[in-house]
Amino acid sequence: MPSMIELHNVDVPSFLSLLEKCKGNVYLETREGDHLNLKSKLCQLVGLTQLIEGGKIAEAYVTCEDPEDETKLFRFNLLGETDEEP
Repeated sequence: MPSMIELHNVDVPSFLSLLEKCKGNVYLETREGDHLNLKSKLCQLVGLTQLIEGGKIAEAYVTCEDPEDETKLFRFNLLGETDEEP
């Protein structure tokens, strides 16, 4: 079972750009228990608009099917990095 990554104060444009680079599906977990596939533009619109405060994602939980995607999102959340190269 994939682990959940808790995101805080995430820059939305950078996050959406990173989602484009993900190989597998990335799911947003809502407080209500919904699982929204963030590879879908419609789900991005529906899911992220509920979480955005002041141009940043206030709090979110995501899971990834691909371990490499999980690493990318973890590094982005921790360090703000969107590329593999330094």
